[in-house]
Amino acid sequence: MPKSLSIQQHFRALPDPRSGPALLHRLIDIVTIALCAVICGANQWTDVEEFGRTHETWLRQFLELPHGIPSHDTFGRVFARLDPPAFERCLASWVRAVVQSLHGRQVALDGKTLRNSRDPYRGQAAVQTVSAWLVGADLVLGHLQVAAGSNEIPTVREVLSWLDLRGCVVSADALHCQAETARLVVERGGDYVLPVKENQSTLRQRLQETFDYETPRGFRGVKHTAYRRTEKGHGRVETRRYAVLTDPSYLQEIDPDGRWWRLGSVIRVERERALDGAVSHEVHYYISSLVEPARTLASVIRNHWGIENKLHWRLDVVLDEDYSRVRADHGPENFAVLRRLALNLLQREGTHRHGVQAKRLKAAWDTDYLLKVLEAV
Repeated sequence: MPKSLSIQQHFRALPDPRSGPALLHRLIDIVTIALCAVICGANQWTDVEEFGRTHETWLRQFLELPHGIPSHDTFGRVFARLDPPAFERCLASWVRAVVQSLHGRQVALDGKTLRNSRDPYRGQAAVQTVSAWLVGADLVLGHLQVAAGSNEIPTVREVLSWLDLRGCVVSADALHCQAETARLVVERGGDYVLPVKENQSTLRQRLQETFDYETPRGFRGVKHTAYRRTEKGHGRVETRRYAVLTDPSYLQEIDPDGRWWRLGSVIRVERERALDGAVSHEVHYYISSLVEPARTLASVIRNHWGIENKLHWRLDVVLDEDYSRVRADHGPENFAVLRRLALNLLQREGTHRHGVQAKRLKAAWDTDYLLKVLEAV
């Protein structure tokens, strides 16, 4: 058994918000116990205390614990006062140790509300957060709370400013189809693929007019690529048709003022879904700095929603994030960081070939396996 855990090095610089007699327990011990408990299924501070007391002998093999296991009130007070951005930087430090480069990868960004963090008695709104998700590796690269009274747009830009985007593709939802966000991505060495909706009404109208004109003509004489994919399952048949225009003359017409940095292509996606005899039809538009075939861009667009299906779904269904009753001060946001770090570690551990929930159960039952999860770098 190691005298210390390698993951602890990423938390040693975390500022301690306590002083004087409150320094009864070491901060690194408190954080490590909490992380282990969340990996094993803890959803509140009483769970964390119970985990610590049950595993105290095991924990003493790599924690000092000079005054034993802290109480649940101590865990709650400490995490309520910890500085969330500092704690989030510890998460980013671990990710940098694991992911050396984002070159050739896709980073998806999306926001999430911690629904049960709302406290009407204190006049506290639900905490909103933004996460950066590494597609394919299924890792949270960065995580940040949306400032009170603000929205996701500046928060996404701050998360992007933490990342080395050289050679990677950034995707986000339509809220982040902003010229300044596109500029930041390009300046940091990345490319963007962004959906265009009514928040960019002029741009959307130009895209619609362009594709409505060219589609019936079959794009004759115009630089373009196309791709079609049909999927069947559970009684549903879904067909997606992608058309990508890269013709410079059209790009100039669509963006005459050059607002969209390094605009390289515009995309139309038609989705037709047949289910139980009913057929629905949707059309969506995207812009991108990439000049790639339609099949490649289709993959980027499709993969973006992994952040919903693989991150947000797991946080809510497997880690019960929406049901958490941690509410005091910075507690909800800091517990959210613990969940994302726990999810990263569980996802990273590759010896147990089962899902995240099965890994949590195994970690709770088998401390040797829990140690493997903690050391999954």
